[in-house]
Amino acid sequence: MQIDVVRAWKDAAYRSSLSADEVAFLPSNPAGLVDLTDAELKEASGLTAVAQTTCICCTDTNRPRRCCP
Repeated sequence: MQIDVVRAWKDAAYRSSLSADEVAFLPSNPAGLVDLTDAELKEASGLTAVAQTTCICCTDTNRPRRCCP
């Protein structure tokens, strides 16, 4: 059987259909292991800080986008 390595990296359903020997044969994903906690994901998304601005024009969605210099 020929294994589609890229598909195995991207598609969890395909990967789970492979035997243990086939999974062991797969090379490591070049992107590396991506396993973030909820807190790390929230911090990476920028949702942990409060947005600060000096002008209502920067955040008012009803006005044309005119931000402070």
